[in-house]
Amino acid sequence: MKASYQKYLLNFKQPSGTSRGVLHQKETWFLIIEKDGKKGIGECGLLRGLSCDDRADYEDQLKWVCNNINLDKETLWDALIEFPSIQFGLEMALLSVESEHPFLLFPSNFTSGKESIEINGLIWMGTPEFMQQQITEKIAQGFRCVKLKIGALDFKKEVELLQSIRAKFSASEIEIRVDANGGFDKINALDKINQIAGYQIHSIEQPIQKNMTDSMSVLCKNTPIPIALDEELIGVFSAEDKEALLLKIKPQFIILKPSFVGGFKGTLEWINLAKKHAIGWWITSALESNIGLNAIAQWTYLQQNHMPQGLGTGGLYTNNFEAPLEVKDGKLWYNPAIEWMVNFDNLADLK
Repeated sequence: MKASYQKYLLNFKQPSGTSRGVLHQKETWFLIIEKDGKKGIGECGLLRGLSCDDRADYEDQLKWVCNNINLDKETLWDALIEFPSIQFGLEMALLSVESEHPFLLFPSNFTSGKESIEINGLIWMGTPEFMQQQITEKIAQGFRCVKLKIGALDFKKEVELLQSIRAKFSASEIEIRVDANGGFDKINALDKINQIAGYQIHSIEQPIQKNMTDSMSVLCKNTPIPIALDEELIGVFSAEDKEALLLKIKPQFIILKPSFVGGFKGTLEWINLAKKHAIGWWITSALESNIGLNAIAQWTYLQQNHMPQGLGTGGLYTNNFEAPLEVKDGKLWYNPAIEWMVNFDNLADLK
């Protein structure tokens, strides 16, 4: 068995804003494994400025994996504990090379095209007019759940946006989630949450920055809107530390990105702890290409969590890979009639 890697830059169709800044490009890395004449591929979905493995030695770690690919899985996994996106890429690539088809990792009614996954429509931060345009488009496309990025613009304008949605659609018609990406100040976070509580918000993600666990715990105890931890989970590696975090903060939900938390193995560890402590959860992408998104979607379907998942990101890029993933009526489908268009030897060749 031998392995290699390639870097790939995904280009956003339009600048995509969060409280952390505006995204124009997304760097990602692919691990390719060859075994017995077959090739498998995994995506190491690094997100600069957010992933805990955004480190100067990231590429060195990929080289190490390629040079040591014949070590047993557990040894590789343990050596990569501080590189969860590479753990995920390795996990995916090993599944891929052993599968009958390199992109059919978890055959199911989803991959046969019989069933779908309900997803939320993502509303990027921007001018009120741009955000309103996105909301109108998502609802017209059949989404029953929208997620708005908030926290960095004029908060009054953001409140008005929520008000405008609720003036047209009840909570039973459209579920609203908001994501502050840590953009609220811990001093006034509860006040801001109280201001939007009247609009029947399903949940608010990461209202304040991570590692403010005392403040987040108080927020979760007093909030009128359920709080979902997201960035807070990044960089928490051991099962003991994961459980300690949940017990201290006591969130209503956690959001799981396999690229951030150590692939399917790390995600399942969080899910089991969430179930143990009666905490809700759902799964989202971390802006991977269709290659990573496909693996996450196939695995997510098997978990049979019927809340809307955050897997509608495949259409964000101008140079994504042609894939069977389709979004229709607010659901993600896998269309087996569509062929994958991926050149393993040169991923930049999209023909």
